[in-house]
Amino acid sequence: MRIGELARRTGVSGRSLRYYEQEGLLPAERTPGGHREYAETAVARVRRIQELYAAGLCSSKIVTLLPSLCGEGPAGESLVGELMVERDRIDRMIEDLRRSRSLLDAVIDGARRDGGTGTPAG
Repeated sequence: MRIGELARRTGVSGRSLRYYEQEGLLPAERTPGGHREYAETAVARVRRIQELYAAGLCSSKIVTLLPSLCGEGPAGESLVGELMVERDRIDRMIEDLRRSRSLLDAVIDGARRDGGTGTPAG
């Protein structure tokens, strides 16, 4: 199928599909006229790529995991282990954001107490 059809079926822009190809995430054949042609399996692959991006993974990590997740390579404990590493990374980011929010809450409370003047009331 051509890029427009893949974009329509997946809800992903042609620009994103070209980016996926550039990053090695989405293979495409070329017609004699230079147009991209995608296999039927590209629909599921693009959906999986979108899912992994939404889960917070970067393209370089997705390119290493995608073959196993799309049934193109061995899956198993190493895949699960890599996904757990990514989950742990996200957990650390969440904790960092919670700490930042707590610190900001303290600043907001201080600003409320001093009327926003930057000097303590008193």
